Amino acid sequence: MSTPAARALSVFPAGSPGEYDLPSDLVTVLARGAGASVWDVAGREFLDFTMGWGSVLLGHAHPAVVDAVTRRAPLGSNFAYTSEPALELAEEIVRAVPCAERVRFCASGTEATAYAVRLARAHTGRSKFLKFEGAYHGANEIGTASLFPQRFLEFPDAEPTSAGLSAGSMADILIAPYNDLDRTARIARAHRDELAGIVVEPLHRCTSPHPGFLEGVRALATECGALLVFDEVVTGFRLAYGGAQEYYGILPDLAALGKALGGGYPLGAVAGKADVLDLVREDRLGRQGYVWFASSIGGNPVSTAAGGAALGELRAPGVYARLFALGEALRAGLRAALDEEGVTAQVQGDGPLAAVVFTDRNVIDYRSAATADRRRARAFLLGLFRRGIFLNPMSTKLYLSLAHTEADIARFVDVVRHTLREDIIVLR
Repeated sequence: MSTPAARALSVFPAGSPGEYDLPSDLVTVLARGAGASVWDVAGREFLDFTMGWGSVLLGHAHPAVVDAVTRRAPLGSNFAYTSEPALELAEEIVRAVPCAERVRFCASGTEATAYAVRLARAHTGRSKFLKFEGAYHGANEIGTASLFPQRFLEFPDAEPTSAGLSAGSMADILIAPYNDLDRTARIARAHRDELAGIVVEPLHRCTSPHPGFLEGVRALATECGALLVFDEVVTGFRLAYGGAQEYYGILPDLAALGKALGGGYPLGAVAGKADVLDLVREDRLGRQGYVWFASSIGGNPVSTAAGGAALGELRAPGVYARLFALGEALRAGLRAALDEEGVTAQVQGDGPLAAVVFTDRNVIDYRSAATADRRRARAFLLGLFRRGIFLNPMSTKLYLSLAHTEADIARFVDVVRHTLREDIIVLR
């Protein structure tokens, strides 16, 4: 009889929904998740540090989310129209997210960033967009431009990371180095008459912004008459209840939301200034500046009920103090294990996020991160997976949730020590 892994490999490219790049002997099929753990179909438990790529910030099968979905699903799964849960969640987003005056839902963060870019282009009447090298803004053109560049072209030329991207789409994307405000300003000013917007992950993967960098980018967008788009798919409701814009005190014009917003269910949103979002009003069809923005399942009542329940839990006192304490414990534990085993690497992250970069350089942008020993990084992540840590071996970050405990962190760090000792040191 064919195994679950063999069945997965026969129907899914690489046996997964994408990006995991596991060797065939590690391909697995999951059966369930609860709290900070997942179990495969053979009953093996993994401690999860991917957490649905950050979408289950509360933990798997959180009772509040399960209850909300269980009560909502029998009332209809989708109307492709405004429902009470969608309205209530949109109202909460407007209360919580500083830039949000209007909201429109879609089904994913990839869609949200693509729509935000389209809105900025329509609002300004310009075509070019500036992004930062190595930033991921979803599986769309701007997200996969210079995502994992190999040739290190001269800035601001964009290098497609994926096949299937047209030369025309790359020509409208300008690439700048994160944390380099002077270079970014030179690029933006040189294209100011064509520049529709600047899109940025405020926390760039797991690299923190230098003091004044985001403030400078905000001022630069205003100076050039462009819109500032915060890609808050990762940082939204994670670094603070109001997201990175609350955490860093920077007000963008638009924000793309996803992941934690849906409580583990498929949901994305664009939030921002009313005059920009109102370009999607259907009564504007046929007029200059109208933006098509519609989604069959975006904002469906089940996903928005799950999102409303998740945000309700995130509003509880002490939630962000706990998330940050867990993140600091994880990063401190990683640094201690690396030091004890004599392995050189940088530990990055903020809030409930962390990453290990196997380089002796200070990581401030993509090119400094690219000095990492990729062979060592892959051996490290696959070693963790083999020892019962569920994660994405291509990922740039580790995700924590409210379901993780100090004991989980200690267990993880112990596995890290064994992996460094048995798999990494031998690579020297």
